[in-house]
Amino acid sequence: MLAKLSLSFKHITLFLFIFFLLVSFTFDFPRRNQSISKWVPSNEAKKTPKGIATASRLPFSTESAGATIENASPIASQGQPTKPILRDGNTTLLQMAPTYIKAIMDLEDTTFPRLDCPLPNDHRYSYLKADSKDSPQDSTTSRPKYFFALNLHQRASLLPRLFGSIVESMRFLGPHNCALSVIEGRSDDGTFEILSLLREEIECMGAAYYFNTSDTDPEMRDRINPGDRIKALAELRNLALQPLMDCYHKGESTDDTTIIFLNDVAICSEDILELIHQRHHQKADLVCGMDWTYVGPDPTFYDVWIARGMNGDTFFNIPEDGDWNSAWNIFWNNPTALESISAMKPFQVFSCWNGATAFTAKPFLESRIKFRSSHEHECPQGEPGIWCTDMWHLGYGKIAVIPIVNIEYSDEAATKIKDEKGYVSNWMGRGGESDARIEWDSTPPEAVKCMPSYQNQTWLPWGRQLDAQESTPGGVDLV
Repeated sequence: MLAKLSLSFKHITLFLFIFFLLVSFTFDFPRRNQSISKWVPSNEAKKTPKGIATASRLPFSTESAGATIENASPIASQGQPTKPILRDGNTTLLQMAPTYIKAIMDLEDTTFPRLDCPLPNDHRYSYLKADSKDSPQDSTTSRPKYFFALNLHQRASLLPRLFGSIVESMRFLGPHNCALSVIEGRSDDGTFEILSLLREEIECMGAAYYFNTSDTDPEMRDRINPGDRIKALAELRNLALQPLMDCYHKGESTDDTTIIFLNDVAICSEDILELIHQRHHQKADLVCGMDWTYVGPDPTFYDVWIARGMNGDTFFNIPEDGDWNSAWNIFWNNPTALESISAMKPFQVFSCWNGATAFTAKPFLESRIKFRSSHEHECPQGEPGIWCTDMWHLGYGKIAVIPIVNIEYSDEAATKIKDEKGYVSNWMGRGGESDARIEWDSTPPEAVKCMPSYQNQTWLPWGRQLDAQESTPGGVDLV
């Protein structure tokens, strides 16, 4: 009898031990199974069941650690996208992120103050929509029709408006026909965490989402090696375009893809759609909006270092002492551009970026061009200015400013700009000025102002810098 009781006790003890192990494993499994979000094409990411908690896709950590993209492939490479490992998210910031995600995905959300934007004009932009929802784009086998690209640092407060407008634009155009690529750098305000968690929402829409980080610090690079700031900025822009280059396949048409490259601006979806519309309507290679800043009570055109008119000059005069007191006198020596901007009509320029652009992907996909810094014998200037010069050299000189697209770099200031300059929709039906066709000039200005600093301004033949370069069989040597 005693032996039987002893045996039963052993069985009970063994059963309790096994039960304890099973319970411990069940509670510990989510922590052991946490995985890091990868840079993957949409169809691969969609294999993750929607019901899996976000925590299982992004590890929580009480400390934010930096990470860099290692062994990034060159911009013209072919093959599958690289899969960099992203740093851990900060626990507190990850807990804050869902509120931002909700605001981004729901434009009626009023949690954060942001620029008020109208709904896009369906009649005006309907032709831009994808042909068929039954033929979703697969980022591993074909290129999207619309490729959104951004570089961002420390801009969490702007994300509800900026990404809310991007999401609204993608919904309008057809998410399956869109891709979004973001390079985030060194943020500790929640920008990284918000953009990491945004992946699931974007992919559930049907769009491809490529998110990566970089520790590249342009200002620090410039302090270590003067002149390296532009090189670093060019590298970051190229990283944002890398997924599109990775999806390149020989023999495919390269005419249809439009790249929408945005700065950290407060922008409406109608601004984005108008840029895309004007690129097609004008048969342009590149179109830009007009970005503004407030250095006083009145708005001042911001991107004066990059933008050049068809007379080769800056949009307003800046003397050697750097005084911007003439900023109000825009196009003071360019009557053609002055007439156009006064009538809010699109007009051709030699170069622009201006915070928001839409341009053809063709020269990128053909491996003929990329963003770069200046060579030894070139005018030292910003990477968009160099890129525009390269575009002209390759025959892509249909570059235009769309003056009804006006943007600023904060929600508060953008509201003032919209009050001052008007929304895109305010200019519809006013005699068709915004739809006036540009009479393109295929000849660039003979000379363009080179302004590496306010104290150093000279006029140089536009193509002199290119004459010093050796050409490759694929086009200009832009490396």
